[in-house]
Amino acid sequence: MPRGVPGVIGSVSRKSLVGVVAWPAFAALTVLVVLGHGAPPAPDRGLHDWSLAHRPPVAAAVARGLTDTGTGLVPYALAALAGVIAVRTRRQRGTAVLLALGCLVLGQVARYGVMALVGRPRPPHADWQALASGWSYPSGHTTTSAMTAGLLIAALYLRSPRGRGALMALAACWAVAVGLTRIYLGVHWFTDVVGGWLFAAGWLWACGVVAARYLPGRLGPGAPVPGPADPSDGAEGPLETEATEDPRRRGGARPA
Repeated sequence: MPRGVPGVIGSVSRKSLVGVVAWPAFAALTVLVVLGHGAPPAPDRGLHDWSLAHRPPVAAAVARGLTDTGTGLVPYALAALAGVIAVRTRRQRGTAVLLALGCLVLGQVARYGVMALVGRPRPPHADWQALASGWSYPSGHTTTSAMTAGLLIAALYLRSPRGRGALMALAACWAVAVGLTRIYLGVHWFTDVVGGWLFAAGWLWACGVVAARYLPGRLGPGAPVPGPADPSDGAEGPLETEATEDPRRRGGARPA
């Protein structure tokens, strides 16, 4: 398996069932939203009504603080961090950061296009407990945080640090929590959030496939990852074998 970001992300993405089914599921959900003219189905209304009935001021304030991490500078800073984590040499980090940020930026552009085409209205403004703008489907905070979390998870998988499982789970939980706050704060329907998760999964899968197809296995000509010495590598010359204990073989004078 290639050691660089494109190869590993592409390999992981191709083996991921979530990535394979994300686009068809997103397309099916989008068709349902469009055919319903943006009207919320029963699950959307039920979760929205539950949020309105269980939203004390302290919980709403915590939710607002968490939801704010799903937009603005935070996701882009975390995406850049993913690029730094993903590689082991300084020479490769610039390219890795640009790739991660490019994936996130282009994903945002595609999401805005979908939002404009679908044109789904948000829940009633009187129910909002956070600032929001634009169309409702798919949820922007949800999509952004999910794409960012995916980049972090891919970077941690590539670098394989100790305790990576806990860090990967933390990134995934953060993205899920940001999406749920959008429902809790009354600015999105449940299907908006599900659409954001599916779009993010599909976009990350597509970026991984494209990177694996069109980019080299390594991000650059940097030094390879340190590892066990290859016995076939003769760069350092042949190894000296043990000398015999015979003093005549050590360069000593022969007896006359």
